[in-house]
Amino acid sequence: MAGKVLTQKFFNKPALKVAEELLGKYLVRRYRGKNISAIITEVEAYDGPSDKGSHASRGMTTRNKIMFGSAGRWYIYFTYGIHWMVNIVTGKEGYPAAVLIRGVEGIHPVRNLARAVRAPKGPMGRAIYNGINGPARVTKFFHIDKKLNGKMADKRSELWIEDRGIRIKKSEIKKYPRVGIDYAGPIWSKKPYRFSIER
Repeated sequence: MAGKVLTQKFFNKPALKVAEELLGKYLVRRYRGKNISAIITEVEAYDGPSDKGSHASRGMTTRNKIMFGSAGRWYIYFTYGIHWMVNIVTGKEGYPAAVLIRGVEGIHPVRNLARAVRAPKGPMGRAIYNGINGPARVTKFFHIDKKLNGKMADKRSELWIEDRGIRIKKSEIKKYPRVGIDYAGPIWSKKPYRFSIER
Protein backbone atom coordinates (compact mmCIF):
# COMPACT_ATOMS: atom_id res chain seq x y z
CA MET A 1 0.00 0.00 0.00
CA ALA A 2 1.52 3.30 -1.09
CA GLY A 3 0.92 6.49 0.82
CA LYS A 4 1.66 10.18 0.52
CA VAL A 5 5.39 10.88 0.74
CA LEU A 6 6.09 13.50 3.39
CA THR A 7 7.84 16.55 1.94
CA GLN A 8 10.17 19.14 3.36
CA LYS A 9 7.16 21.22 4.41
CA PHE A 10 6.17 18.54 6.94
CA PHE A 11 9.60 18.57 8.57
CA ASN A 12 10.03 22.35 8.54
CA LYS A 13 8.43 22.65 11.99
CA PRO A 14 9.70 22.46 15.59
CA ALA A 15 11.28 19.12 16.46
CA LEU A 16 8.81 18.34 19.25
CA LYS A 17 5.86 18.83 16.91
CA VAL A 18 7.41 16.74 14.15
CA ALA A 19 8.31 13.99 16.63
CA GLU A 20 4.73 13.62 17.80
CA GLU A 21 3.32 13.78 14.26
CA LEU A 22 5.72 11.09 13.00
CA LEU A 23 4.02 8.47 15.15
CA GLY A 24 1.84 6.35 12.89
CA LYS A 25 3.72 7.31 9.73
CA TYR A 26 5.60 4.71 7.69
CA LEU A 27 9.35 4.55 7.34
CA VAL A 28 10.05 3.16 3.85
CA ARG A 29 13.31 1.88 2.39
CA ARG A 30 13.92 0.82 -1.20
CA TYR A 31 16.58 -1.87 -1.01
CA ARG A 32 17.68 -4.25 -3.75
CA GLY A 33 14.52 -3.66 -5.73
CA LYS A 34 12.06 -4.14 -2.89
CA ASN A 35 10.36 -1.76 -0.47
CA ILE A 36 10.75 -2.38 3.25
CA SER A 37 8.23 -0.48 5.37
CA ALA A 38 6.97 -0.29 8.94
CA ILE A 39 5.00 2.05 11.18
CA ILE A 40 7.02 4.48 13.30
CA THR A 41 6.07 3.85 16.93
CA GLU A 42 8.79 5.55 18.98
CA VAL A 43 10.92 8.65 18.44
CA GLU A 44 13.07 11.14 20.34
CA ALA A 45 13.38 14.88 19.71
CA TYR A 46 16.64 16.84 19.92
CA ASP A 47 15.85 20.53 19.96
CA GLY A 48 18.41 23.23 19.36
CA PRO A 49 21.84 24.30 20.62
CA SER A 50 20.73 24.63 24.26
CA ASP A 51 19.60 20.98 24.39
CA LYS A 52 22.41 19.33 26.36
CA GLY A 53 21.35 15.93 25.05
CA SER A 54 21.93 17.00 21.45
CA HIS A 55 25.09 16.76 19.37
CA ALA A 56 24.52 20.43 18.53
CA SER A 57 25.04 21.61 22.13
CA ARG A 58 28.78 22.02 21.50
CA GLY A 59 28.38 23.90 18.24
CA MET A 60 28.71 22.86 14.62
CA THR A 61 31.15 20.09 13.78
CA THR A 62 31.93 17.98 10.73
CA ARG A 63 29.76 15.26 12.22
CA ASN A 64 26.66 17.28 13.12
CA LYS A 65 26.61 19.96 10.41
CA ILE A 66 23.63 18.25 8.75
CA MET A 67 21.53 19.22 11.79
CA PHE A 68 22.18 22.90 11.03
CA GLY A 69 20.96 22.54 7.45
CA SER A 70 17.56 22.41 5.82
CA ALA A 71 14.69 20.30 7.13
CA GLY A 72 13.87 16.92 5.64
CA ARG A 73 17.40 15.57 5.39
CA TRP A 74 18.67 12.41 7.01
CA TYR A 75 21.20 12.82 9.80
CA ILE A 76 22.89 9.44 10.23
CA TYR A 77 25.77 8.88 12.60
CA PHE A 78 27.85 6.05 14.03
CA THR A 79 27.86 5.40 17.77
CA TYR A 80 29.71 3.07 20.15
CA GLY A 81 31.80 2.02 17.17
CA ILE A 82 29.16 -0.48 16.03
CA HIS A 83 25.73 1.13 15.50
CA TRP A 84 24.13 3.54 13.03
CA MET A 85 21.40 5.93 14.18
CA VAL A 86 18.87 7.52 11.81
CA ASN A 87 17.42 10.99 12.43
CA ILE A 88 15.38 13.39 10.33
CA VAL A 89 16.37 17.08 10.46
CA THR A 90 13.57 19.46 11.44
CA GLY A 91 12.83 23.17 11.66
CA LYS A 92 14.37 26.21 10.08
CA GLU A 93 17.85 26.20 8.57
CA GLY A 94 20.52 27.27 11.04
CA TYR A 95 18.62 25.94 14.06
CA PRO A 96 20.00 22.45 14.81
CA ALA A 97 17.19 20.03 15.56
CA ALA A 98 16.32 16.48 14.59
CA VAL A 99 14.16 13.49 15.48
CA LEU A 100 15.67 10.07 16.14
CA ILE A 101 13.64 7.05 15.02
CA ARG A 102 13.73 4.52 17.88
CA GLY A 103 11.07 1.93 17.07
CA VAL A 104 8.77 0.53 14.36
CA GLU A 105 6.15 -2.15 13.95
CA GLY A 106 3.85 -3.53 11.26
CA ILE A 107 3.43 -6.08 8.48
CA HIS A 108 5.85 -6.49 5.63
CA PRO A 109 6.26 -8.92 2.72
CA VAL A 110 10.06 -9.19 2.83
CA ARG A 111 11.21 -12.70 3.70
CA ASN A 112 14.23 -11.65 5.73
CA LEU A 113 11.88 -10.02 8.23
CA ALA A 114 11.25 -13.42 9.81
CA ARG A 115 14.99 -13.69 10.44
CA ALA A 116 15.18 -10.20 11.89
CA VAL A 117 12.25 -10.71 14.24
CA ARG A 118 10.82 -14.13 15.12
CA ALA A 119 7.19 -14.04 14.06
CA PRO A 120 4.38 -16.17 12.63
CA LYS A 121 3.19 -15.83 9.06
CA GLY A 122 0.19 -13.66 8.34
CA PRO A 123 -2.06 -13.08 5.29
CA MET A 124 -0.53 -14.03 1.94
CA GLY A 125 2.48 -15.52 3.70
CA ARG A 126 3.68 -12.18 5.03
CA ALA A 127 5.51 -12.10 8.33
CA ILE A 128 3.71 -10.28 11.12
CA TYR A 129 5.86 -8.78 13.83
CA ASN A 130 5.14 -6.81 16.97
CA GLY A 131 8.03 -4.45 16.68
CA ILE A 132 11.66 -3.56 16.37
CA ASN A 133 12.70 -1.60 19.43
CA GLY A 134 15.90 0.38 19.58
CA PRO A 135 17.43 2.74 17.01
CA ALA A 136 20.34 0.43 16.18
CA ARG A 137 17.96 -2.42 15.36
CA VAL A 138 15.91 -0.10 13.16
CA THR A 139 18.90 0.90 11.02
CA LYS A 140 20.11 -2.69 10.78
CA PHE A 141 16.73 -3.95 9.60
CA PHE A 142 16.32 -1.12 7.06
CA HIS A 143 19.93 -1.35 5.82
CA ILE A 144 20.64 2.27 6.74
CA ASP A 145 24.21 3.55 6.96
CA LYS A 146 26.37 6.62 6.26
CA LYS A 147 25.66 6.48 2.50
CA LEU A 148 22.31 8.13 3.23
CA ASN A 149 23.67 10.85 5.53
CA GLY A 150 22.66 14.33 4.33
CA LYS A 151 20.29 13.09 1.65
CA MET A 152 16.70 14.27 1.40
CA ALA A 153 14.00 11.97 2.71
CA ASP A 154 12.46 11.13 -0.64
CA LYS A 155 12.27 8.32 -3.16
CA ARG A 156 15.43 9.43 -4.91
CA SER A 157 17.46 8.67 -1.79
CA GLU A 158 15.58 5.35 -1.40
CA LEU A 159 14.65 6.20 2.19
CA TRP A 160 11.53 8.21 2.92
CA ILE A 161 8.47 8.56 5.17
CA GLU A 162 4.84 8.12 4.10
CA ASP A 163 1.46 9.05 5.49
CA ARG A 164 -0.89 6.12 4.91
CA GLY A 165 -3.85 7.55 6.77
CA ILE A 166 -3.21 6.09 10.22
CA ARG A 167 -4.35 8.54 12.89
CA ILE A 168 -2.97 8.29 16.40
CA LYS A 169 -5.08 9.68 19.22
CA LYS A 170 -3.50 12.02 21.76
CA SER A 171 -4.45 9.52 24.45
CA GLU A 172 -2.33 6.87 22.70
CA ILE A 173 0.84 8.98 22.80
CA LYS A 174 3.01 8.73 25.91
CA LYS A 175 5.98 10.94 26.71
CA TYR A 176 9.13 9.87 28.54
CA PRO A 177 12.70 11.04 29.12
CA ARG A 178 15.15 10.16 26.37
CA VAL A 179 17.35 7.09 26.63
CA GLY A 180 21.08 7.06 27.38
CA ILE A 181 21.72 10.78 27.88
CA ASP A 182 22.61 11.03 31.56
CA TYR A 183 25.53 13.19 30.45
CA ALA A 184 23.01 15.93 29.61
CA GLY A 185 22.54 16.69 33.31
CA PRO A 186 19.55 16.51 35.65
CA ILE A 187 17.38 18.95 33.68
CA TRP A 188 17.88 17.95 30.04
CA SER A 189 18.14 14.21 30.71
CA LYS A 190 14.65 14.32 32.25
CA LYS A 191 12.92 16.31 29.49
CA PRO A 192 9.94 14.28 28.15
CA TYR A 193 11.22 14.34 24.59
CA ARG A 194 10.65 10.66 23.84
CA PHE A 195 7.28 9.89 22.25
CA SER A 196 5.77 6.41 22.05
CA ILE A 197 2.50 4.87 20.86
CA GLU A 198 0.84 2.87 23.62
CA ARG A 199 -2.56 1.29 23.08
